[in-house]
Amino acid sequence: MFDLGIVIVSYNTRDLLRACLRSVYASEGDFTYEVCVVDNGSPDDSAEMVAAEFHQVRLLANTENVGYPSANNQGLRAFGFTDRPTDQLANQPAFALLLNADTELQPDALARMLDFMAEHPKAGIAGPKLALPDGSLDLACRRSFPTPEVSFYRMVGLSRLFPHSRRFGRYNLTYLDPDQVAEIDSVVGAFMLVRGEAIAQAGLMDEQFFMYGEDLDWAFRIKAAGWKVYYNPAVTVLHVKRAASRHSPRAQVEFYRAMDIFYRKHYAAHTPWLAHALIVGVISLRQRLEQLRWTLAGRGSEAKV
Repeated sequence: MFDLGIVIVSYNTRDLLRACLRSVYASEGDFTYEVCVVDNGSPDDSAEMVAAEFHQVRLLANTENVGYPSANNQGLRAFGFTDRPTDQLANQPAFALLLNADTELQPDALARMLDFMAEHPKAGIAGPKLALPDGSLDLACRRSFPTPEVSFYRMVGLSRLFPHSRRFGRYNLTYLDPDQVAEIDSVVGAFMLVRGEAIAQAGLMDEQFFMYGEDLDWAFRIKAAGWKVYYNPAVTVLHVKRAASRHSPRAQVEFYRAMDIFYRKHYAAHTPWLAHALIVGVISLRQRLEQLRWTLAGRGSEAKV
């Protein structure tokens, strides 16, 4: 059995996916791995490109966009992981890596991240420093869980006004040194290295989500099972960021839908009723506004045809 199963979900990012796969197959180190690309019905011939240029890839081509967690689960199942936490690990790789199609790896990135997991046996999840094309830090690569308090500071702008505050800067942990290893709540699904034993205990991703929140939810459940989550800045990975969703009005609708799912799943039962009503109301309002914008954008597109 190989050491690492890499799952890459793609949607309409053919050229970035090609660059990502080339960087993966240029990896160096004493470990074995396999790659599964799950294409979510891309209209840009991404699946055809993979089939033609990367014969060693396990390719799963969906006819429609089934969402990020559902597609990742397809890839994880292809490597033997299941929704049944009691299943044995004998036929599964020791680690799974969720990797976005809009990332590029340095040749030693995978080996160094696997070494980090070996050095931290209690780590269920680890992620590297993610750098945007302009060289700046992708703030999402190290996060706290969006508790009602943390989300409030984010939504009213206090996290932006006081990024170095240990109280107000928790959303993206902006008060931490970006060059220091840190135990955190979650990394982002763009590069999420997960121990197979942790997956066996927590199960796969929650398919209620579509394109946001599923990585936070998975980290929440894996931490609840007793594992730790680490940010490892000794490894840097390029992340183009939102390559598949930057022009999609649906993205913001899904962002607020995911926020609602995560809140109701993990915090609603312990939130006082007045605060609960306020939280649900604000999320619902923001989601409705984005839904309206999405609808208007669609009508505008039709008018141009």
